[in-house]
Amino acid sequence: MHRRHFLSAGIATATTFAAPLARSQATGTLVPLKFTLDFRITSQVAPFLLALQRGYFREEGLDVTIDVGAGSVTTITRIASGAYQMGLGDINALIEYQAAQAGTPSVQAVYQYYNRAPFVIIGRKDRGITEDFRSLEGKKIAAAAVESTRRAWPMVARKLRQKPDSFQWVTTDFASRDNVVVRGDVDGATYFHDSAISLFARMKPETLSVLKYTDAGVNLYGNAILASNAMISQNPEVVAAFLRASNRGIQECLADPAAAVAATRAREPIVVEAVELERWRIASEYIAAPDTRAHGLGDVLKRTLDTQVDEAVEVFGLKNRPSADGVFNRSMLPAARLRTLRA
Repeated sequence: MHRRHFLSAGIATATTFAAPLARSQATGTLVPLKFTLDFRITSQVAPFLLALQRGYFREEGLDVTIDVGAGSVTTITRIASGAYQMGLGDINALIEYQAAQAGTPSVQAVYQYYNRAPFVIIGRKDRGITEDFRSLEGKKIAAAAVESTRRAWPMVARKLRQKPDSFQWVTTDFASRDNVVVRGDVDGATYFHDSAISLFARMKPETLSVLKYTDAGVNLYGNAILASNAMISQNPEVVAAFLRASNRGIQECLADPAAAVAATRAREPIVVEAVELERWRIASEYIAAPDTRAHGLGDVLKRTLDTQVDEAVEVFGLKNRPSADGVFNRSMLPAARLRTLRA
């Protein structure tokens, strides 16, 4: 497996935002907060856009700026460098990042967005790819160098007792992934399931096989809301306020998908309503996965996260094992009654 070794002990820790935030609260003005998405504007991130559009962040006393991202892994480095205070990023990459750090983690997960990682490999049926992962053997699969689905593949291979190098990786960028599949340069590609809508718009879904990592019995948490340790330790009330507003946005998008799409189009007018409705439908299946009903939105099961940490340590060959409590900090989650699924 080829993965980018971006996680080194030399990465700068998050700069402190405590002083200006404290002054803003003391004077009664809105507290500025920079939030980075994992990727571009689509309905996958509609809850944050809805919360911003409807003024939920402002009601919590926050002046939130939401910027597009460059991949769910890059979010960690953005927060660790101090460029952003919070963001949406991959929890597997966070485990690896923390394993490379000494002392108190400079970045932690504070709200689990994807209750299950929406990792899939989508292959062309006319190239012999079925919903059996063994049909990938000998094939060419496209993926970006730092894409989370690619990096997590060895966990699936281990679960299925397959060789992790049973197929050939073809490195491409996110923007070219659909093109190489459509042209037939490769036999398939990795995706977040909800991101594959762009491919489904160009190829009939019945001509494609969707291989879900969850179907292989790999229960991985996906992207989470992350925060810097400076924010968590010095301004926990600001983090909690952001999570309350975001949780409100998630609940309303789950209850009213049309509102999710409207908020997305307000920020990115070029998106197509029907496409974004389907994208959100798929995303919501991973945000509100079956066991979410037991513990509510945003939380995790410690035993499941413990297993995920163990898998990451073994598969990635990490020298240190982060604790589940260090990876995920639940102390600022909204009240359980607010996180209970309404539908």
